[in-house]
Amino acid sequence: MTTKQAKFCRESRAVKAAMVLPSDTNNYDTMFGGKVMFYIDDIAAIAATRHARTTVVTASTDSVDFLHPIGSGQSVCLEAFVTWTNRTSVEVFVKVVAENMISGERTVCATAFLTFVAVDIKGQKQMVPPVIPETELEQFLFEGAPERAKKRLEKREQSKALAKKFGVKSVLHDK
Repeated sequence: MTTKQAKFCRESRAVKAAMVLPSDTNNYDTMFGGKVMFYIDDIAAIAATRHARTTVVTASTDSVDFLHPIGSGQSVCLEAFVTWTNRTSVEVFVKVVAENMISGERTVCATAFLTFVAVDIKGQKQMVPPVIPETELEQFLFEGAPERAKKRLEKREQSKALAKKFGVKSVLHDK
C-alpha cells in the first residue's frame, strides 16, 4: 500500500439540506431519530468517499447526540467533513442544524462522529490520504481524534465479546 497525498479537511466537506415533511415525523410532530441517523450516515459517507476517492463502508457510528427536536415544516441541514484518518479508516464529523423557515432561527440539533473504512471492489482495505486541518475547529477535532479512535476500538472489543456471548439465538426465547 502506498501513501497518498494529504488533503485539507475542506476538500471533503459535504452539505445536505431537506424540508421536514409530515411523513418524516413521529406522533410528536418531530423528525424521526432514525431518519436523522439515515441522513447522518448518508452525508458522512459522501464526505468520506470525497476524501478517500474510493468506496467506503461504515465501520462505526459514535453516539448520535440529539440536542434539540426538529419539527415538521422546518428545514434540516447537515454538514460533514473528514477530521482524521488512520491508514485505511476515515473519521467524519457531522453537524445537524434545523431552521425555522419563517423566522430564520437556526438550532444545532445533533452531532455525530462516524468512521468509515476504504475498500476496493473486492472488499480489500485501501490506504487513505492523511488529512490536514486548517481552522481552529478542524485542529480541535483532529487533536481529539486519536483518543476517540482508542475508545472506539475498546467499544468494538466489548461489542465482539457481547456478540460471542449471545450468539445467534434469540435472547428471550431460544434455549
